[in-house]
Amino acid sequence: MIKPMNRPTLLLRDVVKTYLVGTETVRALDGVSLDIARNEYVAIMGPSGSGKSTLMNVIGCLDVPTSGTYELEGERVAAMSQAQLAEIRNRRIGFVFQTFNLLARADILHNVELPLIYGGVARQERRHRAEQALVRVGLADRMKHKPNELSGGQRQRVAIARALVFEPSIILADEPTGNLDTKTGDEIMAMLDDLHDGGQTIILVTHEEYIAEHAQRTIRLRDGVIESDTGAYAGAASPASETASVGAGEVPGVAAMAAGATPA
Repeated sequence: MIKPMNRPTLLLRDVVKTYLVGTETVRALDGVSLDIARNEYVAIMGPSGSGKSTLMNVIGCLDVPTSGTYELEGERVAAMSQAQLAEIRNRRIGFVFQTFNLLARADILHNVELPLIYGGVARQERRHRAEQALVRVGLADRMKHKPNELSGGQRQRVAIARALVFEPSIILADEPTGNLDTKTGDEIMAMLDDLHDGGQTIILVTHEEYIAEHAQRTIRLRDGVIESDTGAYAGAASPASETASVGAGEVPGVAAMAAGATPA
């Protein structure tokens, strides 16, 4: 095992992910190794089919490696039960999706409360934490509004508030500006920048160069391997080869992805 003082927040070693497509085995990830330290701001880039979405799914515990090692905050993902993996997705990884994944019939306060409901947090406490998260993203005056009463940028702010409500170890943002105009996208990226400045670890999946420029480090994938990495974390390797099983049943979008992750 790596020494605690040198342990990164996230460690992958020789991670392989294969899918059976018809009669052909596709290697979506082909021996990926990387470390990400606490409070890093990392962009993952690559063309369609490069493996970036598959890597995001593995990092987010939405999918599992066919072989290789994945450690999150020193814990081996392969050793976790489906319930433990679901709890990690709910409490320790904050997801921000391109399509927002909000409940249309619920007000945004309830949308932000959802991870806390699934986490068993008492009603008064979860309401307070959800309100604070919405204040943090500048939506204090919109708490009783439903998603269809908000702009695209405001909906993405709700999604960020929901991602923050459990104070996760990592914010994992998948094309967070993909459905937004340039000006609104810039506002969302400024918010992510501020979160990073406040100590948050952020992993951003994007195909846009100007979005990736917000990150301190860019990892480029091609054909399932890391083509370049502008600032690899100096961590030690952790020997092992492992696989894991994954459960579902959390925030909208997360459960669906966990049940049906696809190569990309």
